[in-house]
Amino acid sequence: MAEAVLADGKTDGAPVLRGPRGIPRPPVPLVVLIAAAAVAYAAYSLARIHTFRASTYDLVIFDQAIRSYSGFGLPIAMVKGVHNGFGPDFSILGDHFSPILAVLAPLYWIHDGPETLVVAQAVLLALAIVPIWRYTSRRAGAPSAYLVSGAYALSWPIAEALAFDFHEVAFVPLLSALLVERYDAGRKGQAVLAAGLLLLVKEDMGLLLAGFGLFLLTQRGERRNGALFIVTGMVATWVSSRVLISAFGGDDDYYWAYGAFGPDLPSAALHLLTHPWDAVTMLGTPPIKLRTMALLVLPLLLLPLASPLTLMAVPLLAERMLADRIANWWEPRYHYNAFLIAVLFMAAMDGAARLRRLLGPRLRRSREPSRTSTGVPARPFPRVPPRPVLRALPAAGLLIAAALTVPSFSFSEFANDTFFQRNERAKAAAAAVALVPDGALVEAVNPVGPALSPRTRVLLWDWQPRDAPWVVADTRRRQFPFATRDEQLRRVDQLVARGYRRVFQREGFVVLHRPGPDPAVIPVSPRTQVNH
Repeated sequence: MAEAVLADGKTDGAPVLRGPRGIPRPPVPLVVLIAAAAVAYAAYSLARIHTFRASTYDLVIFDQAIRSYSGFGLPIAMVKGVHNGFGPDFSILGDHFSPILAVLAPLYWIHDGPETLVVAQAVLLALAIVPIWRYTSRRAGAPSAYLVSGAYALSWPIAEALAFDFHEVAFVPLLSALLVERYDAGRKGQAVLAAGLLLLVKEDMGLLLAGFGLFLLTQRGERRNGALFIVTGMVATWVSSRVLISAFGGDDDYYWAYGAFGPDLPSAALHLLTHPWDAVTMLGTPPIKLRTMALLVLPLLLLPLASPLTLMAVPLLAERMLADRIANWWEPRYHYNAFLIAVLFMAAMDGAARLRRLLGPRLRRSREPSRTSTGVPARPFPRVPPRPVLRALPAAGLLIAAALTVPSFSFSEFANDTFFQRNERAKAAAAAVALVPDGALVEAVNPVGPALSPRTRVLLWDWQPRDAPWVVADTRRRQFPFATRDEQLRRVDQLVARGYRRVFQREGFVVLHRPGPDPAVIPVSPRTQVNH
């Protein structure tokens, strides 16, 4: 069999390994890196489920929705609809417009459970390495591409996304990186396809397209395409947020978080036009916003600031940082920063390439040894590293910086010897879950819902009685959505007063049961907002 060879020619600027029939093959080290990342991500997420560190909000929401998709129905998430006041038949398309999640439904025919979602997310996040590697290899060579890919794999936004179970963000690093890389390679049709798929991920992904349009406005000969991306992105965002979400039973003002500027978009836009300083002030209110934005660029050595590609991230980042409520949006925790991280890594390498071109003439002059009056070189060695080493320095710096952030974020849990083992509380949670019969309607405290979701109908245990025959509560630790542990204790006392009987109590977990049929109508909470 003929061996694969590195093609000297290039169809899109990246080195390509070709097999005996000319079919492109990814380099073996790249395949190993992607596989290692996917396995590590999956192991981390599965361990969280196994040890009851995962959560009903939001993992069970997506689990119920994809299970509904797999039965060829709308993505109904009873746990979301009942808790937030939309009703038990609520489709999550009325919460976030994310129809791309339907592509995961066939996986539920293989394994029906939240484990499927976190494994799929692990693979999707790891696959983003491919376009990041190709883009970087064109600008700095294959060694730099491997270093940057490793830095992305270790990056804290990916770690925090995995630590918050599963979300539609799983698709974004791959699709956003494909949009940039394919357009950069001259494959504009493929880039447009990636852009179209991005619009199916979430209602605000049009802001990423608009940001890419802003970048194209800075590129010679691309201004018309840039304007098209901006218009398409903004129109798509408006249609998804104001029309489609309402059409699926949602509230188009549910996530309005800009009350400091006005009650709606027109009034807020007018306020910002007439009081622009208020926007600047809001970017630092509260100060945690500044920390989050600093964390996005400091581990990237500030290199994205040298690239106009960073404009792609600006609208989506501004959407979060201009908000005056929904604190999850601007914190380093949770999954929101993973929407931007692939683009920022690519911008970092583009910035490094631009700086190298800017400083290149000076570096070449510094390589020339000075000479004495007799013509003898005064220095036998150049003052700067040779070019291959110099080109790899920024990428090496990114990898080192990413590694240095690991102890401060969720991947640090890998260093805990007990991370993959159930402690006594987790064992008690497993015993409590085992008491609930298959098919039962159950109100489950936040950490135990994922274990029950594949075989029961899960509601979130909260402050509103639902009259479910089974309840799994926690009286030891404060759990979402309760404000205090005392509230949880009172809720258990209320259930006992309503005729529930304690059938299990250990390590703070309490299982309560009241014989009888399911309620004819499940009581629904007043409509409330949840940070997700």
